[in-house]
Amino acid sequence: MTTLNSHNTNSPTAPQGKPQGAAAPGSVSNPPDTASGGDGSGDGTGDGTTCGCAGAAPSVDVTEGSTQPDAISPDLIECADGLARPPWAAANRMLQEYYDTEWGMPIRDEQGVYERLCLEAFQSGLSWALVLSKRDAFRHAFARFDPEKVANFCDQDIERLLENPKIIRNRAKIEAAIANAKATLSMREEGGLAALVWSFQPDSTPRPFTLEDIPKQTAESVALSKALKKRGCKFVGPVTAFALMEAIGMVDTHLVGSHRRGSSGVWA
Repeated sequence: MTTLNSHNTNSPTAPQGKPQGAAAPGSVSNPPDTASGGDGSGDGTGDGTTCGCAGAAPSVDVTEGSTQPDAISPDLIECADGLARPPWAAANRMLQEYYDTEWGMPIRDEQGVYERLCLEAFQSGLSWALVLSKRDAFRHAFARFDPEKVANFCDQDIERLLENPKIIRNRAKIEAAIANAKATLSMREEGGLAALVWSFQPDSTPRPFTLEDIPKQTAESVALSKALKKRGCKFVGPVTAFALMEAIGMVDTHLVGSHRRGSSGVWA
């Protein structure tokens, strides 16, 4: 993996560790908004297939908000295909494909937003790579995240899910997914889940130059969290709400210089 370097070849190696802002969807876990106690089912955090990136190189000596046309985040890695990605997205092919094709692209339908709301809740205290590696199993176990079907899950279904080793077996999070399905149905009377979530889209989006520039939460994610909780949703603290906003394109937190920045069509 090669950290991109446009200017100062004598600067120190770019940081490769945990972001100080919002946790990346990859190897870094979001801090839990509430006590989770998830066991993670003892699985790894990816598919074990690397993306073929090269070794590390020096970082860029450019300040946040630089107007230089070639300013590139020092936290980006140039992969074998020549595209710049953050470290978490360069970890393996599963995460690389997710970063390139899904993360930050707009999702505006009810089922899509409900699925991401549930998966972000399951991530709480864990890593997104773990959740992503189990996404197909989650979809099978939760009726493709059809809120009408999940809302009808009973105690027997909860026990069935707790015995399923292919998903994250956490009772509180499973019960939250069911509660969120019921809340999703009730929100149809006021325009629906997707409309409510997108109503908290900020007037501007962050322009992070380094991983440390990415916030963990914002005023909008705090307000969104409160609105969802008021309507019966669970495991939707401000950090989880902001991760949802990132995932569905409400904000663009791709690092400056990433090939994905500005690609969603939401932010000109």
